[in-house]
Amino acid sequence: MVAELQLLYIDDNESRRHDVKLILDFLGEDCVVVDSRRALPAISRPQELLAILIGDIQTPPESLLQSLFESIPQNELSLPLLLLRGKNQKVVQLSSDIMRHCIEIIDWPSQYALLLDVLHRCQVMRDNHHVIYEHHAANLYKTLVGNSVQIHQVRQLIEQVAASDASVLVLGESGTGKEVVAKHIHEQSARSQRPFVPVNCGAIPSELLESELFGHEKGAFTGAISARQGRFEMAKGGTLFLDEIGDMPLAMQVKLLRVLQERTFERVGSNKTLEADVRIVAATNGNLEQLISQGKFREDLYYRLNVFPIELPALRERVGDVPLLINDLVARLEKAGRSSIRLMPDAITALCHYQWPGNVRELANLIERLAILYPHGMITAHDLPKKFLNSAPHTVVFTESSVYNLLTQPQVDPKNSTEGLPCDGLDLKQHLNALELQYIKQALEDCDGVVAHAAERLKMRRTTLVEKMRKYGIDKSEHASAY
Repeated sequence: MVAELQLLYIDDNESRRHDVKLILDFLGEDCVVVDSRRALPAISRPQELLAILIGDIQTPPESLLQSLFESIPQNELSLPLLLLRGKNQKVVQLSSDIMRHCIEIIDWPSQYALLLDVLHRCQVMRDNHHVIYEHHAANLYKTLVGNSVQIHQVRQLIEQVAASDASVLVLGESGTGKEVVAKHIHEQSARSQRPFVPVNCGAIPSELLESELFGHEKGAFTGAISARQGRFEMAKGGTLFLDEIGDMPLAMQVKLLRVLQERTFERVGSNKTLEADVRIVAATNGNLEQLISQGKFREDLYYRLNVFPIELPALRERVGDVPLLINDLVARLEKAGRSSIRLMPDAITALCHYQWPGNVRELANLIERLAILYPHGMITAHDLPKKFLNSAPHTVVFTESSVYNLLTQPQVDPKNSTEGLPCDGLDLKQHLNALELQYIKQALEDCDGVVAHAAERLKMRRTTLVEKMRKYGIDKSEHASAY
């Protein structure tokens, strides 16, 4: 799901602003509350908004909303509009162009359950929208990163199956990118302009899964205060991604099998038959054949889903792709305006020797962590958490001391920068690192350990020098004069 979306609530009634904000906070909703005068500046980043909630405003509603939606880029015009109607208050009269954005008129005071249901629908709409329009901005799923034979094979399988409507079963360990593959299949298919709707079958309680998949009618069960679409309806014409299919309860497996066979379904509490016009892509990190032998998964459903299997390799099986993945992840950070980092060869070597039980997801989390800890820094093996160094051979992991020891080798003599390239070559990055370390130490010694003076001598900012000293483990007191 698209996380951290905010609800923009516009109301000139100060008392009601306060009351609504309290309830939204109680529901755990991130909410920006403004009056009509501050409405336009608040919508500067529509991609971060869940919906717009309009209360009692003094500005003519039609004029305000027209201005709001005119300021939204074309690819964000799916932003839902909610109208809050107070007691004895008439519904605001709006043009059809504006009302097409409105998905609910909420009477105030309102029930918590109704608000939760409306907010859930807004979230689903925004989820679907962000998937469809992702390629207009920074499409993180444009390519499967890697040059390994295994990834080339996966790409080839995706190209072969995308044009058909065959069910696909994506297999692989957790964190290998099964949903990425599902999105690739969707984006390369004839259904690419329709919704891609993911469902995590293991994260939804079994008693709610049927309603989540097929929807329900008002009054179908306790708490069903209004009719609601299921994921099959939301994905109409598009692709339904059933993640962790192995965790689906047996009772639901029977109902899913019937839908796959007959291509029809009914909402919970309804006898009206609806068409299931969706392409099914399922995924699991478990062994379905073993689950079948244990009586936990239906064999007939397995064969319905396993029309075209695609198996994703674990990251430890394609370690040659690790440097490419690192570059891709760093590029994403830069594109998102986050702190960038650069990994030195010794750090990359250490990561290539790690086993990666969490696969690509674990690598992505590590890169994000390093970007937070060392913003705009150069990461050496010494900066990595210890667990990433345990499996790396000592002969290829370069610490600060081993980099410094390179200075004693004739081919890396910093006093003779015009010396020719050694016959057996050299690692240029490590050579430059060694030069940098030497000159920093020399500048500190010349300036009796005064960092500000050393920074001036090296033509860099004091904060930059302090960061480099931290990276190389340099203690300024060691270079201060004893007199």
